[in-house]
Amino acid sequence: MTLTDSVPHYRRIEQALRERIASLRPGDELPSDADLCAEFGVSRMTARNAMQRLAEEGLLVRRPGRGSFVAEAPAHRRATRLMTFSHEMRRRGRTPSSRLLGREIRPATAAEARDLALAAGELVVAITRLRQADDEPMAIESAVLDRRVAPAVMAADLVTGSLHEALVRGGFALRRGTATIRAEPASREDARQLGIRRGDALLVERRVILDGHGRPIEATESRYPGDRYALDVGFDVEPSDDGHGR
Repeated sequence: MTLTDSVPHYRRIEQALRERIASLRPGDELPSDADLCAEFGVSRMTARNAMQRLAEEGLLVRRPGRGSFVAEAPAHRRATRLMTFSHEMRRRGRTPSSRLLGREIRPATAAEARDLALAAGELVVAITRLRQADDEPMAIESAVLDRRVAPAVMAADLVTGSLHEALVRGGFALRRGTATIRAEPASREDARQLGIRRGDALLVERRVILDGHGRPIEATESRYPGDRYALDVGFDVEPSDDGHGR
């Protein structure tokens, strides 16, 4: 069995639809469940599962009796969902690109080994990129990945292409993850790469992503200028101790 064979059918459908949606306009009609069944040779339940996951991400809307359509692009990414930077920028009508600052296989630091559940000093793939939209610097992104992804990403186009799309093509399923978000002042290097002043506010997102077997596969830090990026957050209101809310 190849790595690609290990990727669930609904994930392959998701990836195919993400690529199509990136080139479509809000309101454009998408294939029906029956069309996807015929195209990918899957059951209706599998096709419906893929479409429902994309609907939950806000990428499409399903209208009973009418079909599925490309959704309006949100102003910001949802904090509870991870969308590739390339896809997010395309949905905003901007052209994504990257400047590759570094790509190497090296020993993991103690913190990286801890994040990826590796032994100290074990080899990892380290990638650093300046992420851009319409050539405007949007983030410094530093990703450290389990070495087993090396065949998929060491030769991949990470300037105009997506790291996560390269991983999916290589047969690696990205399922879920955890993240922390905090504010930090820009360092001298942040300021130089992002075209801002040292000390300016940054939105810093640190995340660890797990594969289909629940193993950490990627640990990434993204550093965004505070005036160029934001995250939307949905939440429930927790009742107070007396049960009367606020």
